Amino acid sequence: MTSKRVCILGGSGFVGQHLVARLGNKGISSRVITRHPQRHRQLKVIPGTELVKSNIFDRAALSHQFQGCDAVINLIGILNETTGQGFHRLHVELVDVVVEACRSAGIKRLLHMSALNASEANGSSHYLRSKGEGESWAHTRGGGFAAVTSFRPSVIFGPGDSFFNRFAGLLERAPLLFPLACAESRFAPVYVGDVVEAFSQALDDSRTFGNHYDLCGPRSFSLGELVSYTAQTIGKRRILMELGDSAARLQARVMEKLPGKPFTMDNYLSLQSDSVCDENGLEQLGIEPTDIEAVVPLYLAHQRQRDRLYQFRQPRG
Repeated sequence: MTSKRVCILGGSGFVGQHLVARLGNKGISSRVITRHPQRHRQLKVIPGTELVKSNIFDRAALSHQFQGCDAVINLIGILNETTGQGFHRLHVELVDVVVEACRSAGIKRLLHMSALNASEANGSSHYLRSKGEGESWAHTRGGGFAAVTSFRPSVIFGPGDSFFNRFAGLLERAPLLFPLACAESRFAPVYVGDVVEAFSQALDDSRTFGNHYDLCGPRSFSLGELVSYTAQTIGKRRILMELGDSAARLQARVMEKLPGKPFTMDNYLSLQSDSVCDENGLEQLGIEPTDIEAVVPLYLAHQRQRDRLYQFRQPRG
């Protein structure tokens, strides 16, 4: 069966917007479930895209929205807990609701976004344990009536990301000395275009049914190397001060109390596990991984131009 319409939870987020565009280019329509359709009207320029407001924890409401769709894609996840939006609620309880709504609506195909190192038993942080539990739930419960495939990416980069863009913003505002926790933690950054291509290719490929795919870029780097690369790319001379373990823990305990929780103890615990692949699912799917140097300089330069233009247009006091 060739999918013609999919329902996407998290379709208005970073990965979701890229996925909706990729599917639209292939002639696949997307029904995007979102709390605030008015904030994401730009997605409606993609042919066949429908924005629907719905309570994602209401099984009956979700089942109704899943009607007429050939597949469901769950991209919802958070890196930090906020009031009412905890890891267990969004990564585990929501998966239960989605699976039951799929069962009720007769959905036979479910794609699920997990995370590299996700493990209910061995995850180094609450985030990774909850991601692992949700992934297991999707396969064990959903696999009883639907073909389930899950994807476990390393940190995802691309236009609009919250990794390179975030560090670029911090480096722009930082003094010469830039303190960095867990500088030796390793990542294999994976391009968002490759991630959504993996979803797109797997959608109707029966060879992917029941599989879990780790997704990584072609090279691994320490966090310190990635931050230094970002500074060099935006033309900022900064000296990295690598924090020891005690100082890193202290930084996490202080920063998790700040607005937006820029760095938390759970983030610190996640960083104790290197985010690299033993076997790259992109290569298994026939996708050549994209290197950071092919993409990152382009969108960081574009973002800096936009920021300068915005500052220029602001009224002077």
